[in-house]
Amino acid sequence: MMLRSILDVSLKPDQLAFEYGPGVVGPVAEFRRLDAIRPSLLDPHCSGPDPVYGIAMDVARERDLPLLQERMLLYGIVAYAAGRLGQEPPRSQGHVHAIAPHSGWSPPELFEILEGKAIIYAQQSANDDPGKCVAVVAQEGDQVVVPPAWAHCVINADPTRRMVFGAWCDRQYGFVYDEVRRHGGLAWFPLLTPTNAIEWKANPSYRARPLDVHAARAYPELGLAQGRGIYQQFVENPESVLWVSDPARKRAIWEDFKP
Repeated sequence: MMLRSILDVSLKPDQLAFEYGPGVVGPVAEFRRLDAIRPSLLDPHCSGPDPVYGIAMDVARERDLPLLQERMLLYGIVAYAAGRLGQEPPRSQGHVHAIAPHSGWSPPELFEILEGKAIIYAQQSANDDPGKCVAVVAQEGDQVVVPPAWAHCVINADPTRRMVFGAWCDRQYGFVYDEVRRHGGLAWFPLLTPTNAIEWKANPSYRARPLDVHAARAYPELGLAQGRGIYQQFVENPESVLWVSDPARKRAIWEDFKP
């Protein structure tokens, strides 16, 4: 099936891996195994799909690569398995972005849901006080922005099917897991009911903070266009997503930013 993107990329029917069409380049998918995610799950000993997801970083039209490298941007695509990780849906373990040497910032990230339904969970800090805690429910075509330095994870919100998202990232990306693992996960765990709805359970390792659950929104303050793929927006105007690798461009909005 062709993903919802200007890129000619297909998800293999029986794998969490990708095929690239003419003029598109990308790596062989790397797979995140269940054992790598266990430290941040409510039940670290649970069973579930393995691998949990496949990830391909630096997918691009070949002709766009020089500009992406110059602008320190990288586009990644991730496919999540269907199923359950014990009581939880398939998800990533949660991390904070490492500070990018070229900018001095822990970069933001721009997500776009390509297939299925996702929840982007984010919290202001991975320390004992998580600050603001937000869960953004995103359908196919929705965009979600996680601001600089926030801890976050991505969740497959419909365990009956696979979920695929694309994301703009900093080219010098890196993941910091220490505080998330020290707390046994993020501040809220997503739990599946018998009817596959999502309920939330607080992680007692953190100071108690309320959880704001809401649908994906528009981001006019970032110049994003709804209904137009995020890779297409870069092709039409490379400046439109440059705040991902140069967060200082939007310095004034990050302190009170709402994902």
